[in-house]
Amino acid sequence: MDLSPQPAPGSLSWRLSSHPITLLTFLSFRISSLLVYLFGMLFTDSLVMIFIITILLLASDFYYLKNIAGRRLVGLRWWNEVDPNTGDSHWVFESSEPGTKVVNSTDSRFFWLAIYAQPLLWILLAVVALFSLKFIWLPLVVIALVLTITNTLAFSRCDKFSQASNLAGSALSSGNLAGSIATNMVGRFFRS
Repeated sequence: MDLSPQPAPGSLSWRLSSHPITLLTFLSFRISSLLVYLFGMLFTDSLVMIFIITILLLASDFYYLKNIAGRRLVGLRWWNEVDPNTGDSHWVFESSEPGTKVVNSTDSRFFWLAIYAQPLLWILLAVVALFSLKFIWLPLVVIALVLTITNTLAFSRCDKFSQASNLAGSALSSGNLAGSIATNMVGRFFRS
C-alpha cells in the first residue's frame, strides 16, 4: 500500500501529464539550450561548438514546440502562409474543437510556464552578456530571443483566437447569449 501523497490535479508533476513523453521532450529541448549556453565553456573551449550546438537545440525546440508539443499538450498550432499571387504573408491559427480534446491542466501549466519563462531567461542572459562585456555571445542570444519570442507570441495569439472562437461558437450554438442579446436589442426598439 502506497502511503505517499498523490499530487493534486493541475500541479507541476509530469506524472499527471496526459502526454508525459511529449512533455518531457518539450521540457528537455527548452532546458538543454540554456544549459549548453550556460555551462558549455566548462566542457570545451570552443565558442563555435557551443554556438552550433545551442543553435541546433534552439531550432529543434522551435520545431518541436510549434508542430508537436503545442498540438498535443494544449491543442494549439500555428503557421505562416504566403499568398503566391500577392506575396503577402499571414499567420494561421488552429485549435482543437472544444468537444474533441480535453486539455490536461498539468500539461497546460507546464506548457505556458515554459513558453513564457524561456524568453525571460534569454533576456536576462542578454543583459548579463552586455554588462560583462562579452559581446561575442550577443548574436546567439539574439537568435534565441527571436525564436522563443516568435513561438511565445504565436501561441499567445493562437490561444486568444481559440478562446474567441470557442466563445462565439458556444454563443451561437446554444442560442442563450446570442438570443438574449437579440431579445434585448429588439426590445429596446419597441420601448417608448
